[in-house]
Amino acid sequence: MSTYLRRSPLLIWFISAVKFASLVFAVANFTVFTATAGEFTQTVARVKRSVVAVGTKQATRRPPARLLATGFVVADGVHVITNAHVVPEHLNVQRKETLTVFAGVGSAVDAREAVLVAEDKEHDLAILAISGPSLPSLRLGDDSTVAEGQTIAFTGFPIGAVLGLYAVTHKGIVSALTPLVIPAFSSQHLDSAMIKRLRKPVVVFQLDAIAYPGNSGSPLYDPETGVVYGVVSSVFVKQSKEKLLQDPSGIAYAIPIRHAILLLDEVGLSN
Repeated sequence: MSTYLRRSPLLIWFISAVKFASLVFAVANFTVFTATAGEFTQTVARVKRSVVAVGTKQATRRPPARLLATGFVVADGVHVITNAHVVPEHLNVQRKETLTVFAGVGSAVDAREAVLVAEDKEHDLAILAISGPSLPSLRLGDDSTVAEGQTIAFTGFPIGAVLGLYAVTHKGIVSALTPLVIPAFSSQHLDSAMIKRLRKPVVVFQLDAIAYPGNSGSPLYDPETGVVYGVVSSVFVKQSKEKLLQDPSGIAYAIPIRHAILLLDEVGLSN
């Protein structure tokens, strides 16, 4: 019987069919993986055209340019979203220091004078208007659709422009949707800002990718579509959720984009 089964045309056909199905499955998986990787590569290239560095410029200073954080172009192409905490409160007007947005790649940098047109310090957001022709803008999405475990990416300038203006992309997942504040151990740890946030906590995206100081203001986006769902901010969180920690973590957080959309609406800019 066993000899017959080994030589049975039906058995041989069955084994061949299984091998063929396995091959088709492997090819299909490879095709999907390749397509996904290709889509992400295209998305990053498209997003990087809209990501800028935010800083100041002073001709008499060495170096003249000082990068403080990241921002990204929105709306009509001449407005930039970034974090409020990175915008200098005072500039050296006598020495002609200006708020500046830097666009471009490597040493081919286009420095554009900028002005603050709106800010929301409660959510650490600011809108800058920049001089010159419009730049490609990013589309802002509905952050209520973001779920824990969802794959995300953010692009920015984590270490400034030490070797030139080169944007860096990080990829990870949304590890939690978390309130910005945590209860204090005792009343002596509470300040006015924490009390305000306890009454009306802001939910932020906690990420499993590490963001550095220069990443503040980076767009948090969908790796496949490039649609922006948040704005990376570490300082905003470390002044609240991690304020009680002696050694704040390297965990990255992002502010839901809905707050930036409301700020854009206030100044008459459409998404």
